Amino acid sequence: MRQDEKRQNSPLCPGLMNTGTDAASHGVSYRTRIPPVAEPVPVFINLLPPCTVFAPFPPLPSVLYCERPETRRSSPSEKTYHYWPCEVYTDDMAEKPLHAIDYLAQPGKHAPKPVCAVFGDDSFLRRQAILCLRAAVLGTDESDFSFSTFDGRTALFRDVHEELSTVAMFGGGKRLALVEGADEFVSRHRQQLEDYVAKPARSGVLILDIETFPSNTRLYKAIGAAGLLIDGSAPPAAKLVRWLADWAQATHHVQLSQAAAEMVVDLIGPEMGLLNQELAKLALMAGSDKKITPELVSRTVGGWRTKTIWEMLDAALDGKTAAAMAQLDRLLASGEQPVGLLGQISASLRRFAAATRLVLRAEASGRRITLRDALERAGVRSFVLQKSEQQLKLIGRQRGARLYGWLLQADLDLKGDSAMPPRLILERLIIRLSARGDAVNTR
Repeated sequence: MRQDEKRQNSPLCPGLMNTGTDAASHGVSYRTRIPPVAEPVPVFINLLPPCTVFAPFPPLPSVLYCERPETRRSSPSEKTYHYWPCEVYTDDMAEKPLHAIDYLAQPGKHAPKPVCAVFGDDSFLRRQAILCLRAAVLGTDESDFSFSTFDGRTALFRDVHEELSTVAMFGGGKRLALVEGADEFVSRHRQQLEDYVAKPARSGVLILDIETFPSNTRLYKAIGAAGLLIDGSAPPAAKLVRWLADWAQATHHVQLSQAAAEMVVDLIGPEMGLLNQELAKLALMAGSDKKITPELVSRTVGGWRTKTIWEMLDAALDGKTAAAMAQLDRLLASGEQPVGLLGQISASLRRFAAATRLVLRAEASGRRITLRDALERAGVRSFVLQKSEQQLKLIGRQRGARLYGWLLQADLDLKGDSAMPPRLILERLIIRLSARGDAVNTR
């Protein structure tokens, strides 16, 4: 829909019930004069201002999909429009999606609607939101007789619709239909789903589990206006750390300090399912005080492989080339993939590169910035700031400024740009990191 389209007053339209009422007085204008029809019905019209419209509308709240009407010319100066029932959705009618983290924190504030779409790239968040929706619809007694799942790759809309239209004997009389992996299902049955959102079955709740759901589609806007949108995308790092601490308390009944939460996220990455697994393991190993400390995280999270990767990087940055090579040997022998190893060490090295760039830019503009400030602004966690400061001093300004280029080259070479064996590509990067550099200005 065009950005200059405006919303009509709701309900659509006591003022528009009488033929001849100017719709421009209700905040919209149209291109032509539409003749009256026998019955007041919702109308598909093309919203392309500036124009004026005269037409009857239903005396009920309505939303409208804007489509160009079929027209036929009955005289050189007159157009006849064909009308058919519809509802219309404009951009400002759709609610913003609710993030899964916010929904899981207070599900009682967001009652399930007849159509719910749970979308995003984090399968753990989507699954938790769906479980919460199921409990809200059917209760916690697991009313399996009222719950059906469909495979989005093969499901037909008529089967889903039939399930939703059947009154359930359990779960408060509601039926719940979940279409898993619904991306293909949505693509195949988009028009039918749009029609269903406008007039859903009263006896059922439909949940669409979708990985990719563009916000510029009609179905997205329709569900946003009449249903419930839950965004299951991975949250930003700062929000992820807060969520991890809250999740540890609510689900695993342990206290996770901010430093420990930052450390877990740094070691595991933004994979919320893996983070939950690590929390469960840490909760079992927490003492009687039920507190998870950075020391416990350091001993437990990631196993020997994660520990060895950090030891390899630390050895390289400390100039201990032989020790770093030995650790690389051990990791490759255990089955670790070179691309995966590069990905795990790149996160820390990119922070060093960003901190170096901040220092150099400050010096170029005549300002002063400490290494600690630069590292904090680059995203280095508080519990490793002191060690990172010493390591960046060893890297030096010249090599720090080249880190981005080295990482990009290694990534491209591992993905086919070089005929070198993957092991040699990683060894070259370790040697570059191990060489002593000139000191970064620490004033």
